[in-house]
Amino acid sequence: MDLVKASALAAALAVCVSVGCGSSSSDRATPVSASAAVASRPTTPAPKGDTALDRVADHARVEGSPTAPLWVIEISDFQCPFCREWHDQSYQAIKSEYVDTGKIRFAYINFPLSIHKNAWPAAEAAMCAAAQGKFWPMHDSLFASQPRWENLANPQPTLDSLAMGVGVSLDAYTKCVMQHQMRALIQGDMDRADESGVQATPTFIIGTAKISGAQPLDQFRAVIDAQLAKVKAQ
Repeated sequence: MDLVKASALAAALAVCVSVGCGSSSSDRATPVSASAAVASRPTTPAPKGDTALDRVADHARVEGSPTAPLWVIEISDFQCPFCREWHDQSYQAIKSEYVDTGKIRFAYINFPLSIHKNAWPAAEAAMCAAAQGKFWPMHDSLFASQPRWENLANPQPTLDSLAMGVGVSLDAYTKCVMQHQMRALIQGDMDRADESGVQATPTFIIGTAKISGAQPLDQFRAVIDAQLAKVKAQ
């Protein structure tokens, strides 16, 4: 089942419409406006995607057991400082305690913002790595190296070096990046987030709950545990 087509994802993202997604800098999140989200899209049309390649990339940014009872979906931007903050402070603990133990499935949704000039190239690099099954190593590498590439006039050589470091086949990766083969998939991510009223990065959809911003780890544990209990009670 493709993540971008999954009804479970659509239902989870729709939670934002009913509960609201307001944010401010004090929420440890980067606010998103509708105009900024639209402006962040490349002006050239996305090429028609390769269905098989899209499917591989789509599945590669999901981790956890297919039988896990709960989805956790992160809507994020690789250049967002609060997204990096959450990654550095909480991601590994969530993975160890909930993903690796079969309690949740975790998915990453791209939302590259116009205020972050290198967010789109980073997202394309991540998804081109995903097309080779290397999304999560590239995800970690991008956040770890964010200060190196975020302000570069041309970040591509640095992004390419990171991709090589996680073991991609360079020829296929370069073709993917140069031909913007993942652009349609990323735009699809943004469309779904837009339609669901997401107004900050990072935003997390946890079952029927939502957390906006890089909130403390204990808050994530509390929400995940409550949602797991709710699922078990059904």
